[in-house]
Amino acid sequence: MRAILFLAITAIVGCKAATPELRFAWKLVDYVWDSPEQRATAIQDGSFVQDNNLPLGLARWKNKLFVTVPRWKNGVASSLNYIDVDGSEDQPLKPYPSLKDNFVPDTAKELPSNSSIISVFRVFVDPCDRLWVMDSGLANILGSPNQVAGPSLVIFDLNTNQLLHRYFFKVGDMKEDSFFANVVVDVDKDTCDNAFAYVPDLGGYGVVVYSLKDNDSWRVSHHYFHFEPLAGSYNVSGIEFHWTDGVFGLALSEPRENGYRTMFFHAFSSTKEFCVSTELLRNYTHIDKSEAFHDFKLLGDRGANTQASANYYDPKTHVLFYTQVNRDGVGCWNSNKPYTPDTNPLIISDPELFEFPNDLKVDYEDTLWILSDKLPRFIFKGLDPNVVNHRIFSIKVADAIAGTACQ
Repeated sequence: MRAILFLAITAIVGCKAATPELRFAWKLVDYVWDSPEQRATAIQDGSFVQDNNLPLGLARWKNKLFVTVPRWKNGVASSLNYIDVDGSEDQPLKPYPSLKDNFVPDTAKELPSNSSIISVFRVFVDPCDRLWVMDSGLANILGSPNQVAGPSLVIFDLNTNQLLHRYFFKVGDMKEDSFFANVVVDVDKDTCDNAFAYVPDLGGYGVVVYSLKDNDSWRVSHHYFHFEPLAGSYNVSGIEFHWTDGVFGLALSEPRENGYRTMFFHAFSSTKEFCVSTELLRNYTHIDKSEAFHDFKLLGDRGANTQASANYYDPKTHVLFYTQVNRDGVGCWNSNKPYTPDTNPLIISDPELFEFPNDLKVDYEDTLWILSDKLPRFIFKGLDPNVVNHRIFSIKVADAIAGTACQ
């Protein structure tokens, strides 16, 4: 049975609550295996430890809802997967493009093939029916970290499920503490070859820009990519922890009059939102860096305890949605208004169902998808396999913002 959750809309008193739908829920995730024997062997030899598999990122293409499972710990069977949008609530994850491409030993020394996937946090579906995958290449992050391969962008043709291209980051793109876990893509459906990917470096405090046409990349640096020292403390369901994650959330507006988009961005450990034109990002190697510094703009501050793991801009409503990990929900901001705490209402909140909302996306049917996964509990305490730990919700964008400051 699909459950219905009532939203708490805190910005407007007396407005009617929207009703997001619980679409998928798991106590622990499992996968579609080639055979029962394969699964049994994987459990026996430790290559599949079910408790260590945590869904984190999502993106929709037609009847596929992609769900990522990073290799935080040992025993992750498949990092890149999908489920059927019209499928059952607790269906097993289907490895993409195949189980063979994902089922790589944690101790591997190299990629078995060019289409192999190691560890993915976020993915992006572009208007050209391509899936962009940011593969960190790092296995068993919290245990005995193993850099199987360098960080790379992996692009699949969603109509054929075939690998189109893989690009490994250059040495100059990375710093000692670099960690790449997100990607957004700037492209128009009529000029698919002229695509640009923007990849935040949450550990090295920068953004890597990749040009598909030129098959080249470069690194952009700025003070605004760093974390905010006073916003590095979290309390999620009584679990206190401290993170120094820098720039992580990126979102792109519709093209402006000059043909370029605005990129909204923030550090994970921050309550402030910033923006910059993609014209600067695309041409960063040819401009005066000292003058370009002032083209990065502070939009404003959302207020206390508003750290966000993800954001997504809906071009039809001009609304920027973002997760609220410290407030167990989702907030929003209408980009036609000033950026203040009052214009950033918490539109979805429930401490049980939205314990650590980790990712969100708006699809082509104007539906907002939200994934919550209890990540802090997973990292610092461990999950209880007897209760639901991972959930995916959906709600129409118009319903989510109705009666709020974002409408």
